[in-house]
Parts: sequence; C-alpha cells; structure tokens
Amino acid sequence: MFNSQIKVIVFDLGNVLIPFDYSVAISRLNSVEAGLGIRIYEHIKNNYHIHRDLEAGKITEDEFISECLSLASVKIERELFCDIHSKIFTVNEDVADLLPVLKENYRLVLLSNTNSIHQKYGWAHYPFLSHFEKLMLSHEIGAVKPEKEIYQAVMNYTTEKPEAHIFIDDIPEYIEGARSCGWDGIVFKGYPDLRQELEKRNLL
Repeated sequence: MFNSQIKVIVFDLGNVLIPFDYSVAISRLNSVEAGLGIRIYEHIKNNYHIHRDLEAGKITEDEFISECLSLASVKIERELFCDIHSKIFTVNEDVADLLPVLKENYRLVLLSNTNSIHQKYGWAHYPFLSHFEKLMLSHEIGAVKPEKEIYQAVMNYTTEKPEAHIFIDDIPEYIEGARSCGWDGIVFKGYPDLRQELEKRNLL
C-alpha cells in the first residue's frame, strides 16, 4: 500500500533506532575511580540543563567535559571520557531494517536531540544512517524537541507541507510538539506496535 499524503517519515534516534543504557558508562567510570560514574551522572541528572545545553549547542564539548571531570579526583583523558560517555548504544535491528523498505516510497529524515560527543564517539558509524537523506541534529540546529523551531527546521529543509510529515519518537511530549506543527505522529512503543501503526496508515 502507499499513502499519497505522507511524503516524509521523520525518525527519532535514541531509544527508537538506538537504545541506550547509561549504566554501562557508570560502571566503566566507577572502575576508573570508585563511585565516579555515579557522581557524574547524578550531577547531570540534578543539573539537567547542562545536558540540555550541550544538545542545543549552547555550551561547548569542552565546557561539558570540564564540568563532568571536575568531579574526578584522578586525571582522566578527554578521549577516554568521551569514549566511555558514548559507548552506551545498541542498534534496534528490526526498526533499522524498515528504513530501506520505507525509503522506496518516502523521504526519510532523522530528527534527534543529541550532542556532538555522542555523535562522534557513539553512533556516527552506524550503516543504517545512510538511508536518511538528512540528519537534523539539535546541537547543529540550536533547538531541542519539543521546541517549535526544531520541527520548523525540518520543514524548511523538506519544503513539504506540515501534513506531509509523520514523526516517530518514543517520548509522547515530542510527538505532541510535532502534532502542534501539523504533523502526524506515532509514539514508539516497540517494533510490533510500530509496524501496526505504519500499516494502519498504509505506509507499509
């Protein structure tokens, strides 16, 4: 089947295509210095604007890294921290396998709240990214979901009408942000449910 209204399928990255687990980074940092991983990620959790500002491109990598490593009493090389902080991803192969199928009839765009450290050290090498014609990344756009500006940036790129877009994301708030801009949206709850939602809309 083919849905003639939808022109662009927009995918989120984290926990849709690449599940992530910060406990892996916490364990590795704890092995560098006892309790360090717990201290760093509790600090980020309690000061979430630090993480958000990095995703929005409002602070630099070095500012974020310095903030995190100020909690360490041992010297940790920048490269090692970036590697540990970013080796938290796996690939949802079932979802990734849908991309070449959908690409036959629709434009594919990636829209992610992400940061340059995770991009360079974590997920940039994944082959499935080649199926997207454009990676729309928060740290490059200067806005984060669910801010209207980030969805507008996608439409500025695609030059398609709002109703020609459908967004797949695991966070309901971000789907609501897309819907408020005139898009359709699917809250990602797992591969079987995603297939069902896509089939219901004649997208598969």
